[in-house]
Amino acid sequence: MSEIATLDGPRVAPAAGGDATSLIIFAHGYGSNGEDLIGLAPYWQDALPHTAFVAPNGPEPVQDAPGGYQWWPVWNPDRTAGVQAAAPVLDGFIDAELARHGLTEDKVALVGFSQGTMLSLHVAPRRARSLAAVVGYSGMRIDADYDEILTRPPILLVHGDADPMVPVSAFHRALASLRGDGFDVVSHVSPGLGHSLDGIGLKLGEAFLTGALG
Repeated sequence: MSEIATLDGPRVAPAAGGDATSLIIFAHGYGSNGEDLIGLAPYWQDALPHTAFVAPNGPEPVQDAPGGYQWWPVWNPDRTAGVQAAAPVLDGFIDAELARHGLTEDKVALVGFSQGTMLSLHVAPRRARSLAAVVGYSGMRIDADYDEILTRPPILLVHGDADPMVPVSAFHRALASLRGDGFDVVSHVSPGLGHSLDGIGLKLGEAFLTGALG
């Protein structure tokens, strides 16, 4: 990704109509796409009627997953290099959406799943002005230069203890690391849940985002 890609994906307008007073940006997982996570919007629209939702497709198609995208290739064992290469792409998209909606950072939240969580946890703290919140499902914190931290948005981490893709141990490491770096983190582990979301995670996300954006 020597050039910064321009992202786009499905959008959902505020349920109340009119201009959005806040925005939720979804970052999907490896091999998925924006259509997957935009499906969360209806679960949260009643609580956030003035919020717009957008779920951009990652910058690179996945060859063995028709219609799927990635933020960086998972076959590259150097996750740090991957997340650092992908960060300017999401960063640029956030800037474009701020301008598009006429919003400030404190009215924008990132919601990631798996690889999208890894990217969101990397990008948000390196922005000069704090985003409203980060919600991370089934992800981890990638080792990187933590001296680059500029802001500390509130974070919700949710994980299943039966996740075969990103083990729950990665959740516990991320939680300890983030709290050690001064972040305010709310967390939840769902018993028996694999690499997925459940109703409890959705409800926790709704409450957390409503508090951050309301």
